[in-house]
Amino acid sequence: MTMVGRESESAAVLGLTSGVLILTGEPGAGKSTLLGLAADRHPGRVLRMTGSESEANLTFAGLHQLLRPVLGETAGLSARQRSALLGAIGLGDAKPHDTGLADAKPHDTGLAEAKPHDTDLAEAEPGGVDSGHGGPPDRLLLGVALLTLLSDLARRSSVLVVADDLQWIDAGSLELLAFAARRIDDEPLAVLAAARGTAGEGTRGGATAPFSGFPLLTLGPLDATAAGLLLDRQPHPPTGRGRLRILDQAAGNPLALVELARANGACGADSADSAEGELLPPTDRLMRVFAADLDPLPETTRQALLLVAADDRAVAGRVEALAPAEAAGLLRLTGGGHDGWRARFRHPLIRSAIYHSAPLAARRQAHRDLAALLSAEPDRRAWHLAAAAEGPDEEIAAALEESAARARERGGYTAATTALERAAELSPGRRDRARRLVAAAGAAVSTGQPHWVRRLAARAAELTDDPALSAEASLRVGQVLTLSTEHDTALSLLLRAAEDPGLRRVALASASVAGFYSGDEEYRLEVRARAQDDLWTLAVTDPTAHRSERVAAIPALVERADGDPARLISLGAMAWLLDETALAVRIFDDALHRWRLGGTLPIGLGCSAGWAYLDHGLWAQARTAAVNSNSAGAGLPHLDAAARSLEAAALALTGRTDEARTAGSAALALVDPHRSRAVAVRARWALGMAAVADGDHVGAYEQFRLLFTADGDPVHYACSFPGVAELAAAAVRTGHGAEAAAIVERTADRLAEDPSPRIRILIHRARALLEPSRAEAHFAAALTEPTGGQWPFERAQLLLDHAEWLRRRHRITEARHQLNTALETFRRLGARPWIDRTQAELRAAGIESAPTSPDALTSLSPQQQHIIRLAAQGLSNREIGERLFLSPRTVGSHLYRSFPKLGVTARSQLRDLIEASCTS
Repeated sequence: MTMVGRESESAAVLGLTSGVLILTGEPGAGKSTLLGLAADRHPGRVLRMTGSESEANLTFAGLHQLLRPVLGETAGLSARQRSALLGAIGLGDAKPHDTGLADAKPHDTGLAEAKPHDTDLAEAEPGGVDSGHGGPPDRLLLGVALLTLLSDLARRSSVLVVADDLQWIDAGSLELLAFAARRIDDEPLAVLAAARGTAGEGTRGGATAPFSGFPLLTLGPLDATAAGLLLDRQPHPPTGRGRLRILDQAAGNPLALVELARANGACGADSADSAEGELLPPTDRLMRVFAADLDPLPETTRQALLLVAADDRAVAGRVEALAPAEAAGLLRLTGGGHDGWRARFRHPLIRSAIYHSAPLAARRQAHRDLAALLSAEPDRRAWHLAAAAEGPDEEIAAALEESAARARERGGYTAATTALERAAELSPGRRDRARRLVAAAGAAVSTGQPHWVRRLAARAAELTDDPALSAEASLRVGQVLTLSTEHDTALSLLLRAAEDPGLRRVALASASVAGFYSGDEEYRLEVRARAQDDLWTLAVTDPTAHRSERVAAIPALVERADGDPARLISLGAMAWLLDETALAVRIFDDALHRWRLGGTLPIGLGCSAGWAYLDHGLWAQARTAAVNSNSAGAGLPHLDAAARSLEAAALALTGRTDEARTAGSAALALVDPHRSRAVAVRARWALGMAAVADGDHVGAYEQFRLLFTADGDPVHYACSFPGVAELAAAAVRTGHGAEAAAIVERTADRLAEDPSPRIRILIHRARALLEPSRAEAHFAAALTEPTGGQWPFERAQLLLDHAEWLRRRHRITEARHQLNTALETFRRLGARPWIDRTQAELRAAGIESAPTSPDALTSLSPQQQHIIRLAAQGLSNREIGERLFLSPRTVGSHLYRSFPKLGVTARSQLRDLIEASCTS
């Protein structure tokens, strides 16, 4: 049976057997009813997670619910995964048969709330990052553990995860579920969720943002026909003017229609005279209806209802008192025994009506009573004490501050921010209020929510003139705005914070990153002037000056990092900026591996690693980095633009030019190219390469010319230079040789002091193309550069250009050797357009060869390529899943589909295949 007016929606939820579907709509639209319909009809296992306003700030409360029925199934996980998962919900020493979670304290992984890093560079320089080796649990390990558990369950019987009221599920649990949901492959595992409004809205600064991007099914108002039919199905269908008033006030909301019809029938109100002349807005009216349902209940029931409305886990000892409310259909009691009781209200508005219908004094007393029972759970106790507070109270504020510290240790940055904000409100002294608001702003930086950080910092500024607190507030706002498109504002705030001696180093490090994104010359020079002897900040602000000296310092800096992944990421970015690409890739690999083993992977991490992988010919890993670097709905368009520009570059090089143009154009649309020069320049480089791949030399020249100003200076002091050779190549085919030659020479003069090997190669290639009569010396110099193999695609382009030059001079034998070498590299990389161009040159050189396909590996998706390479190293499906955040089942599925494409039948053959690909 389907719901009235929701026939298509019912079919959609009943047809969901794999994947994700999010229901959205206003309260009362029928989301919970549809979830219930799907759960009742599902033939396999159903797991539930329901948001609760009282637990929205309690870490891992949602995961607690989800795992409770399947604790015994965790025995099939690896020891590390099981330990992480049970430890996160307070059962670190639990045995597989333990199911007693009633008293367990939930925890938070803080997935989306991990400290946000820049897309290309770490937030602070290696010596200035405050990151220890302990800290929060590895949210990626937890995500893989949950995904593996759900996948294992799905292997035995189809699984439906039902998550209601996403907007009230704690951030850590929500992020874990979203992590698993994003990695559902073709297995019989589905996630059906519901949220008020849209999936990106909600509370706590966009709490349901992790579920943005999933398929949405919005439940709008019922039309007039469906609304009338629903009224006719009620026990006492309203008629006359009362019916019209209900239809008008309900405005198509199914719950309002049902409840108003019930109220109308209960009082026999069918006449116009029996209703109020002025109807309240629907929400207010519904609140009054729900509150009226309380009147017939015994006083003991109403008192018990108030307690469970304040905390839906406060059922123990009140089951009998709540029985009349359950009989009236207000709520349902679930659990019992070791699992503990829990109240599930028929609709959140019922809970709100119960709570707000009680006098303020009664609500406060309820929270005090609950706090008295929770001495063993300091976090829940602190929140109830805060709700009961009648004014400032330092003891409660301190308890909340301690709760925030515990949440932050577990990576629960949203919970920590919320607790600190409430602690500030309860602080008796202005300085303590300001101090806690600044601390809240610091925690909020790690949620990637600029508006939240700004609001907290502004409130702190109103309370204090303390220079140190004001400087820290500026630092926090500047840090979060570094990740936005407001780089100018970020730089201004960070430079102001740098005036505080205690904050100078970290503020300048953050400012150098903001300056890199902006590309503004004035700010760059100002940050560089203040950097003094800080090698990292100097390298970020001016990677071409004293380059050799800074490259020589990297090994010692890596040693001093002592395995700290945050510092290693910073040093990988430094090596990449200094054109030490091979070294950068090694550092990034080490850092990312360490982070996955025992740390929290920050939002947006990966674009600098991704560009290093791209330059080094690891295009599948570059695309994976791009996918993992988006802001996941955090409202940070700069992060999304950076990820899309990287994705566009990888797509262009493999010949998927339509997709590349879409991604590159989207990147440019997300930012102001004059204020976010780093992203804009790289997006234009990607668009230029897409044009080259299509043979559109005019379009290519237009894009590469935009990497430089009208005067020939770089638009971005670091990102423009890699396009200089492509500019020259497009120029000679479009009649712009003189203009390009001037830019090439201007670039060479600018970088003459200590150019990197890569820059030397690019300048030689550009000059060879622009000056054919003097090309031989330039080609020879570029091809004999000892470290040129770090950039395989660029080297293969150089070989192709040289071969074309040789063939035109009838030096066919030499040209053939160069062409064959270039073809092998293009084939291994999967650079389809360049394969075609090289084969055309071979035919022109008199070699008629069969069409050459790209390396078989390149026919696979980036994820499949990564899986194949790890399998070739001997890793099991479960080990591969832990590294790539996939379930073992999904890994096996990818291997099953990849083997026929590769022409292999066993894992033992993969090592030889990989080695042959790398040497071909």
